[in-house]
Amino acid sequence: MPPELPDPSARPEPAAASRRLVLAGGAGLTAASLLPLGAGAAHADPATRRGRARVVGEKRLDARTLDLTIDSPALGTTATVRLLLPPGWTPGRRRTWPVLYLLHGAWDDYTSWTRSTDVAALTEGTGLLVVMPEAGRAGFYSDWWNGGAGGAPRWETFHLGEVRHLLEHGYGAGRARAVAGLSMGGFGAVSYAARHPRMFRAAASFSGVAHPPYTGPHEPSPYDGPRFVSMILESNGFDPSALWGDPVEQAEVWAAHSPVDLAARLARVPVVVSSGNGQPGPLDAPGTPADRDVEPLCELMSQTLVTRLRQEGADLTARLYGPGTHTWPYWERELHAAFPLLVDAVGATRA
Repeated sequence: MPPELPDPSARPEPAAASRRLVLAGGAGLTAASLLPLGAGAAHADPATRRGRARVVGEKRLDARTLDLTIDSPALGTTATVRLLLPPGWTPGRRRTWPVLYLLHGAWDDYTSWTRSTDVAALTEGTGLLVVMPEAGRAGFYSDWWNGGAGGAPRWETFHLGEVRHLLEHGYGAGRARAVAGLSMGGFGAVSYAARHPRMFRAAASFSGVAHPPYTGPHEPSPYDGPRFVSMILESNGFDPSALWGDPVEQAEVWAAHSPVDLAARLARVPVVVSSGNGQPGPLDAPGTPADRDVEPLCELMSQTLVTRLRQEGADLTARLYGPGTHTWPYWERELHAAFPLLVDAVGATRA
């Protein structure tokens, strides 16, 4: 069993537009090769280590929706977290609620789940505090390697250290947590659950980039994992090597974040893995072209994760559903399908 990783705090859109907005972007390394949290976090600059995150703005959008602006030393800037509040919610620590983290995909932001799904209606009356944090257009839910120097952006520290601490001390977040995400956020959900085995009671990946080191065979997609991740980073103006380094020279850094390489840790919690194959399916409009790159690759990576989790004897729900593109109608459906498991895992009330 690999060593435990430390706690860092010690309206659906058209198919083509949706694909552009939320695209996400090996196995066999020994446990000794796995790096601790953030691969470079030990080199974080002193100002980041000394600073403390704080809420610098609150915006109530409606009775249940509250946006928090957080000044984050881990990021070196501010970022927003959207909350869907449970019935009877009040700020502070006198009462706590179970938490569901929902993670967004690449080229998107913290508004995506409420913008493109019925998550507000789905969670109404459940007693869940739903947390939808900003994760950058290509942040990959990681503390970036930055040539081995570490430092900002430190998305993993922001989410699981700073945001979690602020929510637990001022916004009623309890210790019963589940996490789910789509595409890049699907990677984030299962990577976070694997890297922090006692933090989440369930995890779900929808069309997730479930194994970033994946190198094939990768037909019919033109991508493999490293090329896909690099494409996402480059298209958002980032140096691809800044995230986890070179996929060969820094293979241990890539493996330290890959849910497939960390599958033994995921065996401790219920996990949902779902993906389509890119062919037009029942939720696509007539005439929708096949997705020949992103969803097929996500399916291949998801299949790899499913195989490894089965080998580990995990509590796995696999929904490799065949026809379906990399678009919101499928992720909304998959959230509905996974929702009873997520709710039950954290002890929330079903609406």
